[in-house]
Amino acid sequence: MTDSQGLRARWLDAIDGVAAPEWNALVNDEHPFVRHEFLAALEQSGSIRAELGWQPEHLLLYQGDALVAAAPCYRKRNSHGEFIFDWHWAQAYESHRLAYYPKLLVGVPYTPVTGPRLLARPGPDAQTYQRALIAELRAAVEQRGYSSLHVNFLAPASAPLFAHDPWLPRADWQFHWQNPGYRDFKDFLDQFRAKKRKNILQERARVHESGVTFRISNGHELDSALIKHLHGFYLNTFEEKGNTPALSEDFFVRIARSLPTQFVAIMAFRAGQMIAAALLFRSKDQLFGRHWGSREELPGLHFETCYYQGIEYAIREQIRRFEPGAQGEHKIARGFLPVRTRSAHYISHPGFRSAIRNAIDEEWRRHRALDEIYAEHNPFRKD
Repeated sequence: MTDSQGLRARWLDAIDGVAAPEWNALVNDEHPFVRHEFLAALEQSGSIRAELGWQPEHLLLYQGDALVAAAPCYRKRNSHGEFIFDWHWAQAYESHRLAYYPKLLVGVPYTPVTGPRLLARPGPDAQTYQRALIAELRAAVEQRGYSSLHVNFLAPASAPLFAHDPWLPRADWQFHWQNPGYRDFKDFLDQFRAKKRKNILQERARVHESGVTFRISNGHELDSALIKHLHGFYLNTFEEKGNTPALSEDFFVRIARSLPTQFVAIMAFRAGQMIAAALLFRSKDQLFGRHWGSREELPGLHFETCYYQGIEYAIREQIRRFEPGAQGEHKIARGFLPVRTRSAHYISHPGFRSAIRNAIDEEWRRHRALDEIYAEHNPFRKD
């Protein structure tokens, strides 16, 4: 594509086809998951590949010789690792003897984190570039025989670009911790109702009385032995749940080296042995919990490692928001309140587009019914 403004599209089957400084110049807030280093580590470590249903097809937009916009894109042959569940849509296609796969996804593999999806050079033309990306993405659906186009975990600022026909906006909930400027963990807990505060204090006490201590390290502080331990915890969790662990040990090595200050490990020790760990990423003002694993079953160990240690870290670092991961209403009682997540979907088939729109509308009515339930479980004092 070359349009009247001189914008030229280019598709890549590997992120290495563009220089890291060029790509990263389009990324705001140092958001780790759309940085060139993170996407390259996924590809180079074999953590995404065609056998797992992921084939990179990244979209670049040039004006002259300058890269002005980009989108991390993947040709998908299944819906694994997306966390925006469209299995019923695929089944409906199959029941009518139509192919739902391949489809085109704009997002980040295995990463249910809201963030920028339409990367554009900052300035007055940013939205023009984003609209051009959308037009090229939709054209690719028709030209390449995709059933559909999906933009997952869309940043709120970009949502208006998808708020009209033929796009189908979709919403869900996650549970995030917000930091209005807490001085320390006690200051945070002082905002809780007495019973909820007591429950957290008891959870934390049980862990520390078990002789567990914690250490927090950035990627550049992790040697190969520690990384091997961290990957082992990741494998344990997936094996316990009967899921396929896609991320290789090589991915952990690469990401610790290429994002040395944005990769954060919270490690739990007892009697000199590491017994659990949580793996997180950070930007300047956001913390993202991604993976966790343990070798011992101790009361409260998961909450302490994945939530309370992360909150303390965020307060110390003056981080504004902590997103501990997808799902989990149990997080509300620990100070993580519901936040809307967004995705946008383009279904090429008009008949299925109408049916899926109706399904999304009904789904959202069910989600809205949870508002009062979530409000009842809010642990903070009403004052």
